[in-house]
Amino acid sequence: MIDPLVETWRINSRIGLYMLDAITPVALTDTSGNKGRNVGEMLAHLHNVRLMWLQSAAPKPMTALAKIEKDGASDKALLHTSLESSADAIAGLIEIALQNGGKVKGFKPHVQAFVGYLIGHEFYHLGEVGQALQQSGHPLDRKTMFGIWEWGTR
Repeated sequence: MIDPLVETWRINSRIGLYMLDAITPVALTDTSGNKGRNVGEMLAHLHNVRLMWLQSAAPKPMTALAKIEKDGASDKALLHTSLESSADAIAGLIEIALQNGGKVKGFKPHVQAFVGYLIGHEFYHLGEVGQALQQSGHPLDRKTMFGIWEWGTR
């Protein structure tokens, strides 16, 4: 049986991929009014932050993973594959932490807070993605906007 904390992380990851799947390739270059990262770069940032934590806390699960550089952020297939792979590696890190007394190397206080931190970080940036898409004239469809909240079915 999968641990509820690992399943919570996996649901979060599937929702991010669900959102990515609804974004057209051309919209990956959209930016919001503040001219920061574009949509693809924000999604690549999620993957890259996961790698940062893996490098710090559990380097072994990330040996086959690579950072997404700026020029790869417009490749939807690369984003999808990378986000899926780094999500699996983070799930492995969570499982290791649960087996080792709930500790994540380099993070306090415990693995539950770590998962909350990661989900908070990711949804912050997914909100930015939604805003950039809206401001650029490529809004998410209503099904996707409501679907990201369907944690019981994702």
